[in-house]
Amino acid sequence: MHTFRDLETAVYCPRKLYYRRRAGDTSAVPDGDRPCRELAFEYERLLANTDHLREAPIVPTPTQYRSRLGRAKARLNWQRLVDPVEHEVVVTGRECCGIVDKLLAGPTVSLVFTGRPPAVGVRASQSVRLVAAAMALAHEYETTVDTTVAEYPAYGVIRPVDITPPRRAAYHEALAVADAVDGPPSRTQAGSKCKACAYSGRCGVRTRSLTSLLDRS
Repeated sequence: MHTFRDLETAVYCPRKLYYRRRAGDTSAVPDGDRPCRELAFEYERLLANTDHLREAPIVPTPTQYRSRLGRAKARLNWQRLVDPVEHEVVVTGRECCGIVDKLLAGPTVSLVFTGRPPAVGVRASQSVRLVAAAMALAHEYETTVDTTVAEYPAYGVIRPVDITPPRRAAYHEALAVADAVDGPPSRTQAGSKCKACAYSGRCGVRTRSLTSLLDRS
């Protein structure tokens, strides 16, 4: 069964998924991401304690950060977000499984991302991970999950993400790609994402597109 991280990686770079599996890396969360991720559980403290906010590993200024959290607090179900039913809980669906950072009342899920948020919405790979978590939760709880939450705690950005038909379609494409990765996908033109990849030394600097891999399967 694929993990949420497998599917996210399949969208980002199928070749990276192959080398990560080959290296035996089954961790759900890279250790280096934990200090940033912990911010998602400290929003109330960050809003209330200026000294704590100044020492936190945030990217914007404390004033900008507090303003962003203030806007999120005004438009979201804030209490549900800062007081989740459970956190870091394993959820198993029909097709995939993984760790949900926050299980919120509803039920629904909130996932924490450590990188920079896009200008609007979420990245394609993150969208697939959110859908995977929502569908796994829906299966386990025998309910419907129509919306999720994406958190970028280092930036103070929190966004609701609806589970739309196009997002579901992208999720199923990612499942097909992950199923097809049983050998190293062919290399294609490099992208900037290769520079930070832990497997670039073994892989080279070219990646295969999701579409071309699907055509091959």
